[in-house]
Amino acid sequence: MSRESAYAKMLDASAKVQLNVAMILEAKALEAEKVRSWMINHVTPDAFGDQQEHLKAALQIHEQLVEVIDGLTKLNMGMTNVLKAALRHEVDAEGGFEGMLGGGSFDMGDKE
Repeated sequence: MSRESAYAKMLDASAKVQLNVAMILEAKALEAEKVRSWMINHVTPDAFGDQQEHLKAALQIHEQLVEVIDGLTKLNMGMTNVLKAALRHEVDAEGGFEGMLGGGSFDMGDKE
């Protein structure tokens, strides 16, 4: 298998991962809407004995949301690294983007 075909497979796999992530996020959005509706009706000051319990419940929910956002950020960074590796390969192998764009040069603007 040539390097080019390996990079093409890597990009294809990355695209499939992104599609799956999009489907997961869509399901998470539906779930979040259900949770929001439940919280509006059930997580009220009247449902707790004191303010401290109410604060603990709210902090637990926010902590879970931060964990989800952190996981999505790490996943996005991984997919970005795959794309960067493929683009660097094209730049390094061809001396520019000639191989990727069919012969014309393409300036990305930032040099490393």
